[in-house]
Amino acid sequence: MRLLLISNSTNAGEAYLDYPKYNIRDFLGSLSLDCLFIPYAGVTISFDDYEARVKERFAEVGHRITSVHHASDPIAAVQSAEAIVVGGGNTFQLIKMIQEFGLINPVRERVLGGTPFVGWSAGSNVCCPTIRTTNDMPILEPESFNAFNLIPFQINPHYTDLNPPGHAGETREDRIMEYLAANPGDTVLGLREGCMFTVEGKQMKLTGERPVRLFRFNQTPIELDQSHDFSEFLE
Repeated sequence: MRLLLISNSTNAGEAYLDYPKYNIRDFLGSLSLDCLFIPYAGVTISFDDYEARVKERFAEVGHRITSVHHASDPIAAVQSAEAIVVGGGNTFQLIKMIQEFGLINPVRERVLGGTPFVGWSAGSNVCCPTIRTTNDMPILEPESFNAFNLIPFQINPHYTDLNPPGHAGETREDRIMEYLAANPGDTVLGLREGCMFTVEGKQMKLTGERPVRLFRFNQTPIELDQSHDFSEFLE
């Protein structure tokens, strides 16, 4: 199994998908691949426009993008893809459409069989067992919160420690601790912006200058940097 799970598409002040494009190039390799793009998380952008934005960036690093929304048979498109790419946006719309088109098992089978998978933001969250650690508003109701279940832990993309002055609501850490109180057997990794996980078989590593925040029930959260062997979380 090969996964590139990116926290966010774009760093502040940069062009769309610019900072991770060379990580994507290195992950997918020098041989040009026909990548199937799943744009369903796009809400305020059309799928055509979303495809165009991603296609431009992938072309810069030598890979081709075609969106699944053009396919008359989305399952067949998944089964013939040389790589699968899932973009960010709203996770609830993303998983609802993935479920409606019957793509959960086809994508899972392809990726477990070795087809490379690249996701960012919501596209990383759907690799988890469920989408219940997304940050997004539930603008649509999927049939369930179950996702691709490619990794045995939960990611919180865009993780931030921010607690603005005068803010009286819950922090991101508070929200995650609520999740763990209701799901005490789970592990959540807070993946900060500018960072990504690479999974190659049974090995996982962190790329990025910021540490990951590890959350487990009834344990004090801890910080883990690139020196940590993240492969333990795949067991």
